[in-house]
Amino acid sequence: MSKKTRKKSPKPPAGKATRAPSKSAAKTPAAKTRKTTVKKSAKTANKRLGNTAARASHKAPSKKLKSPPAGESTVLAEGTTAPAFRLPRDGGETVSLADYSGRKLVLFFYPRADTPGCTKEAIDFTRLAGSFAESETAILGVSADPLKAQEAFRDKHQLSVPLVSDEKHEMLETYGVWGEKSMYGRTFLGILRTTILIGADGRIARIWRNVKVDGHADDVLAAARDL
Repeated sequence: MSKKTRKKSPKPPAGKATRAPSKSAAKTPAAKTRKTTVKKSAKTANKRLGNTAARASHKAPSKKLKSPPAGESTVLAEGTTAPAFRLPRDGGETVSLADYSGRKLVLFFYPRADTPGCTKEAIDFTRLAGSFAESETAILGVSADPLKAQEAFRDKHQLSVPLVSDEKHEMLETYGVWGEKSMYGRTFLGILRTTILIGADGRIARIWRNVKVDGHADDVLAAARDL
């Protein structure tokens, strides 16, 4: 190419230097949108985890739990007399330990109505209700749910076992089933899934702690039959 045909690049106007694009200008709207979306997703996930723990315990997770004063914690043992109680149940009636005097009684404490594990457990006890009756054993399900929630739980799954409401945790604490739990790294107070078999003499015959739902109702029935 000859010097005559070679074109010179245009010079920038005098006094106006060419500047490199700034970092903020280099960020495209799409990049900003993706960053915002990631932040929102993280906040939503953390919120859902917190809500799950709160629902499971009937109480928002606490940052710091206080241990009960010495001598006030309740630890029931097999062979001891079952503590008395009187609480409302589904249908608007009340039940007490005295109502089952001279009969065997199963108390199954569950964390929350209409959650998967609690639903299966309540359905299993309902399925075996006739067999428990033949062994002269009554059944009560107990949680901290309000009566309205207990009744909705009963109707939805056609449960035949009475459901007791202990919103103030009085019976739950007396029977030692209200305690520290953890979920998704959060520590909180809630119901420890427990089942207690009380004999016709009013004494605690068996205690199942940290219950695994599968096959549990059948194990309790076997124990009631042998009692």
